[in-house]
Amino acid sequence: MFSFFKKPEAKEPNRVVDVGWLLDSEKANFIWDAPRRLTRPTGRTDHAKGVSFCPAVVDHEARIFEVPCPIDIHLRYKPKGDEPAVIMPEGDRSSISGSHLNKMFVMMPAKKWRDPKRPIIQFMTPYVFLADEPVTINQLPPFYHYPANAWPGLLIGGRFPIDVWPRGMVWAFEWYDTSKDLIIKRGDPWFYAVFETPDPSRRVRLIEAEQTPALNEYMAGIKGVTNYVNRTFSLFNVARERRPKTLLVPKVR
Repeated sequence: MFSFFKKPEAKEPNRVVDVGWLLDSEKANFIWDAPRRLTRPTGRTDHAKGVSFCPAVVDHEARIFEVPCPIDIHLRYKPKGDEPAVIMPEGDRSSISGSHLNKMFVMMPAKKWRDPKRPIIQFMTPYVFLADEPVTINQLPPFYHYPANAWPGLLIGGRFPIDVWPRGMVWAFEWYDTSKDLIIKRGDPWFYAVFETPDPSRRVRLIEAEQTPALNEYMAGIKGVTNYVNRTFSLFNVARERRPKTLLVPKVR
């Protein structure tokens, strides 16, 4: 006996993962540019087997997003007893006032450094990334960028799930050669963001997100938890239980 009812076809999974970004800041938002896809290094394209056409290289570079530096940074390390300091050698000639720069970054206490000879400074950024399905962000140094002034140290990267832990990104720098200044120009790549999904073949689409009341309430539960517990990753299950179904709402301009 023939059946006139067709078996429902399996739904084709969405090949694109939406990742939202927003600026969690109340002022000076215009200095923070939107994250952008990696500006691919220029190279010869007159040979079909050249590096510019290598599938592995093309796929790798296509998955990298870069976040540009919002200001001109010129800092100098100044040893000062048990509590070393960082100064602005340009003084009044700097494009950013010292009082405002001091509000953007902090030097970690020496007892928290990984090495007693390598100071660590942190810039608190307003960049927040989020998703409504499992996505993990990897913060990486801008290794495709060759700056005019080589950084005298390393960016300290990080990795966490943005579907349950959308929080402001931190730019942390470990100063290896304290005899050299840290110089970064506004607009230069500051750090890279690479996103992982359970299916590595899926592509990421970055969209600007609306900072909704529900998202603000959820992020409020994340802010400051490091002051109370040592292992914040242990709070992921709690975050999942209290998470609204939808956090990513595209911003309409």
